[in-house]
Amino acid sequence: MTESDGEPPRAPGSTPAGPTVVVREARPADADAVAAFTRDTWGERHEDYLPRVFPDWVAADDPDRGTFVATLPPEAIDGSDAVAGNDDRDPGDTVIEGDGAGAAAPGEPEAVVGCIRGALLTEWEAWGQGIRVDPAARGFGVGTALSTGALDWARDRGATVCRNMVFSWNVAGLGQSRAVGFEPETEFRFARPEPAADVGDPETAATASDSDGLRVLDGPDPNAAWAFWADSDARDHLRGLALDDGESWACSELTRERLRVAADDDRLLAVADADALAGVALRARVSERPGDDEDDAPERVAVYGVAAWRDVDAAGALYKSIAADAAAVDADAARVLIPETVEHVSDTGANRVPVAGEPDFVMRADLTGEL
Repeated sequence: MTESDGEPPRAPGSTPAGPTVVVREARPADADAVAAFTRDTWGERHEDYLPRVFPDWVAADDPDRGTFVATLPPEAIDGSDAVAGNDDRDPGDTVIEGDGAGAAAPGEPEAVVGCIRGALLTEWEAWGQGIRVDPAARGFGVGTALSTGALDWARDRGATVCRNMVFSWNVAGLGQSRAVGFEPETEFRFARPEPAADVGDPETAATASDSDGLRVLDGPDPNAAWAFWADSDARDHLRGLALDDGESWACSELTRERLRVAADDDRLLAVADADALAGVALRARVSERPGDDEDDAPERVAVYGVAAWRDVDAAGALYKSIAADAAAVDADAARVLIPETVEHVSDTGANRVPVAGEPDFVMRADLTGEL
């Protein structure tokens, strides 16, 4: 569901024609088939991460994380123009030996035509990500079957809400999400301050306007940070969400307890003037991603779950604090989730901090209703 590449949504009440899609738990043997139909998901616009992470997802599956694939009989996609007209595809490149859990009997061939992953982030929040459908299998209801399976999986584990993330330009993915029960929740953008150790003394680091008296707090109080967050317009716009601390590219509710843990781990940042807090942020993780070229070293990225501030000067002080923190953890780059509002994006621009060219959308499915 994250960055969804589901098939175009069908009209309400319509049903797909053809063979029945069978969704099953993913196996390591599915990796090559998934890579075959995800290598060129978005063309030159974005590189798809699925071929790289799918084996790791399958290996990491546990009661709180599940990776699933959709299967069809191979003859259902034989002769598809999506394969014949693609120089990077070979006939049969998604066909594997079935084990009886999918569309084929044990030992018989079946085609892997889609994938999805679900994760339980908290006792009540689930996340869906990585939905992909083989273009050769579009029209069979693969996206709907995958989404329904992931939502059922989340509901069975006690989740009352499941969210996903979709690129704002991915209209087909947005439509597919709406078709299976997701509703709009919020939108955000990533700011990308450059890690920099030379931003001044951490006790006196300030914006360009030193008269504002803004400084970075050493060991900020998580309760004060919570009070600031709870009353912020950032929280209102984001519906209380921030990047999850444990699951990459996932959002969950930012709670007082999460801020306390971040403070204990020295991941909570705050700036203040003489009277009160003026901005807060928390580092969710430091991750590594492959270099652009095969011979390049991995890039370390400091990921900040959210940033909220009072005004443009507070934004500048907070970004300086983030830049110093990212440098302190030896990050090559930093990524900060900020609300997609004119105020927050322009405050960021006014402080000459780069931002992503496009926002991302978060959607939610209510799992509390009767089936």
